[in-house]
Amino acid sequence: VHVVESGGGLVQPGGSLRLSCIASGDIRIINDMGWYRQTPEKQREWVAAIASGDTPRYADSVRGRFTASRDNAKNMVYLQMNNLKPEDTALYYCRYSDSEYVQWGQGTQVTVSS
Repeated sequence: VHVVESGGGLVQPGGSLRLSCIASGDIRIINDMGWYRQTPEKQREWVAAIASGDTPRYADSVRGRFTASRDNAKNMVYLQMNNLKPEDTALYYCRYSDSEYVQWGQGTQVTVSS
């Protein structure tokens, strides 16, 4: 399984970004795809996840501002991030998991700064 994220960038506080993640290879029908983030000062932090056929789950720090969605036909997940704050600045990773595999992407940088 190969995972690739895209969509990061520089945005001002209060702005929005949409991250995308595509998984390819031996994709199982039942899987979970999630978003994590990490800064040099902190351990990797779970942000959101959405399993196939399930509703999204969110960390308290992003609930109400971030929205996760997925397109099962394309093996893609998205993270719509609104009302971004400087503390959302991080390298965002996509994670794919099923009953046999766990695969991480390389990450996409999100910087929130004026």
